[in-house]
Amino acid sequence: MSNKSLPYSTKDLHYDNAKFRPRSITKVISHNLITNNMKRDCMTCSTGKFLILLLICGMAFLVLSHPSSIHSVSDGLTEDIGDLKGNGSLLENSKRLGFWRKPPRLPPRLTPDKLNNKSKFIHSSEKLDTTASFRQQEVKKAFVHAWSGYKQFAMGYDELMPLSKTGVDGLGGLGATVVDALDTAMIMGLDDVVFEAGSWIETQLPDRINEKGQVNLFETTIRVVGGLLSAYHLSGGEEGKNLYTKGPRPIVYLENARNLADRLLTAFTASPTAIPYSDVVLRDIKAYPAPGGLSSTSEVSTLQLEFNYLSDLTGDPKYGLESMKVLEHMKNLPKVEGLVPIYISPSSGEFSGSNIRLGSRGDSYYEYLIKVWLQHRDRNYTYLYDMYAEAIKGVKHLLVQKSTPNGLVFVGELPSGYGAEFSPKMDHLVCFLPGTLALGATKGITKEKAMRENLLTFEDIENLKLAEELAKTCFEMYSVTATGLAPEIAYFSVKGDSEEGSDGGNKSSKYLHDIIIHPADRHNLLRPETVESLFVLYRITEDQKYREWGWEIFEAFEKYTKVDSGGYTSLDDVTVVPPRRRDKMETFFLGETLKYLYLLFSDNKTIPLDEFVFNTEAHPLPIRSNAKRE
Repeated sequence: MSNKSLPYSTKDLHYDNAKFRPRSITKVISHNLITNNMKRDCMTCSTGKFLILLLICGMAFLVLSHPSSIHSVSDGLTEDIGDLKGNGSLLENSKRLGFWRKPPRLPPRLTPDKLNNKSKFIHSSEKLDTTASFRQQEVKKAFVHAWSGYKQFAMGYDELMPLSKTGVDGLGGLGATVVDALDTAMIMGLDDVVFEAGSWIETQLPDRINEKGQVNLFETTIRVVGGLLSAYHLSGGEEGKNLYTKGPRPIVYLENARNLADRLLTAFTASPTAIPYSDVVLRDIKAYPAPGGLSSTSEVSTLQLEFNYLSDLTGDPKYGLESMKVLEHMKNLPKVEGLVPIYISPSSGEFSGSNIRLGSRGDSYYEYLIKVWLQHRDRNYTYLYDMYAEAIKGVKHLLVQKSTPNGLVFVGELPSGYGAEFSPKMDHLVCFLPGTLALGATKGITKEKAMRENLLTFEDIENLKLAEELAKTCFEMYSVTATGLAPEIAYFSVKGDSEEGSDGGNKSSKYLHDIIIHPADRHNLLRPETVESLFVLYRITEDQKYREWGWEIFEAFEKYTKVDSGGYTSLDDVTVVPPRRRDKMETFFLGETLKYLYLLFSDNKTIPLDEFVFNTEAHPLPIRSNAKRE
C-alpha cells in the first residue's frame, strides 16, 4: 500500500522576537530627532529649542526618579507593570503625560478554551497521572470483587449467578470465566488470582476438555483457546512479556490450548466446504451444524487469529491452514460493496439470506479482516486489507446516517438487503467499530506520529473522523439513560421515520429525542464494546475525553451492577432507577470490560497496540513477523 500525501499540512509559526523588543526612551527620542523631516525647522527656532530642552529635562527627571521601573521585556513585562501599579506615580503620571509606550505586540494568543486545555496538560500532567493511576486501581478493585464472587460461589462453572450465589454452565462446562479472566489478572499484576486460576487450569481443565460434551466452535475458540494462548505469552512462553512469576509453567497453557484446538478442528474437517460446522462434541471429537444448518458469518470468520498463532507456536501449520480457508473462500463470494449477509451455509459454502448488519452475527467478520492482516503483515494477506477497505466504504455509503434532531452519526442495518428499506437500528455490539476504524487507520501507532510521518491516506483520515463520531454516539447511548448504562439495542430518529418508542430516561440529555429504546431492548449485559473503542481511541488520539467517558461508564457499573456479596450482575432495564437486575455475570465482564477499562488508564507501554492485536474476546496476541518466528 503506497503512502499518499496528506490533504493538508500544518506548519509552525515562528515569531522573530526582535520585532517585539522595546527600545530605550533615549533611543526613541534620538531617532525621532535625527529622522524627523521637521528637525531643521525646530533647531533653527528658539521656541523649538526651548521645547526640546524642556522635554529632555523632563525625561531625565523621570529616569533619575524611577531608575528601577524601566526594564526590558526580557526582565518580565508583567512584573514591571505590577511594580508600577504598586508605586503608583510613574504609571499614572506617564498616562497623564501621554508618552507611556504601548506594551510590545505579542504573538497571537490561544482562545480561552484552548489556553485552559493547554495549561491543564502543561501544569497538571502529574495530577492527570495521579488521577489515571487512582482510576486504574479502582478498576482493579472491581475485578477483585468480581473474581471473589465467582471464586466463592461458582469456581469451575462457566459463569456466576451473583444474586442466586451459584454457578451455571452455559458455554460447555470448561470453566470459561477462569480462562477468560486469567490474562486480565496477569495484566493487572494480581498474583493471587493468577495462581488460583492457573492452578485450576493445570489440575481441572485437561479432564474437562477430554470429557465434556457439546461446545460452540466460535465461543470456545475466542474465550478458551484465545485466553490460554494469551496467558502462555504473558507468562513468559516463547520469551513473552513474563508479567508475573506465580502459576504453572507456561507450557501448561499451550498444551491445553492445543488439546482443545485438536478437537475443535473437526468442525472444519467434517464440513463438506471450507465453512466449518458450528458445534463440536469434545469427548467424541465430532462436529455438527447448528439447528437449521446455517452458521453465523461472524462466527466462522472469527477463528483465524487464534488458530494462526497456535500454528506459529507449535510449528504445526494445520490450525492456520484450516482456519484461513474460510477467509480465502469468502474472498470469492459475491458481496454488496464489500458487505455480506449474516448467515452462511457449511453445506453449500454460500451466503444465506440478505440481512446485512454490523451487529450480532455480522460484527467480528469485519473486525478480523483488518486484525488478521495486522497479525501477519509479512505474509501474503493483502486481500484481507482490500476486503476490509472495500467493506468500510460500503458501510459509509449504505449504513451510516445521522439522527434527528441533533445529528448523531450511527450505523444502521439492511434487514432485507441492498435496495430494501433501511433500519435505524444499532446494536451495542456495533460499538466495536470505532476502535476497529481507528486501528485500521493508524495501524496502532498514535495519530500524531502517523501524521508527522505522513502515513495516513485521505481515506485513513476520513475513517478516523468517523471513528470519533461513532464513539461519541456509543457514549451517548450510555448517558441518555437514567442509569448511565447503554441498552442492548438502540434505534435512532431519522427524517421521515415514524419509529416510536421510549426515551432513555435521562431528561437532561441533549440526545433524549435522537435515541429510541424499545421495551425489549432495555437490558444491559455488562458488554465491553464501547469501552474497547474508548481504549483504542485514547491510545491513538491521546484525547483525554475518552478517559473521562470511560470513567463515567465505570462509575455507573459500580453504582447499579455491583452485588455486595461478590460479582456484578446484568440489568433488565437501564431506563429506570433503581433498575431491575438480571442474575448473570457474563465471562466477558472480567475478560473484556474490566480489562479495557484498566488499559484505558494505563500508559502506552502496557500492551502496546503496535505490538499486540486483541482477539474479539480482548485476549492480546503478539503481532508476528518472520524475524520473530525465526
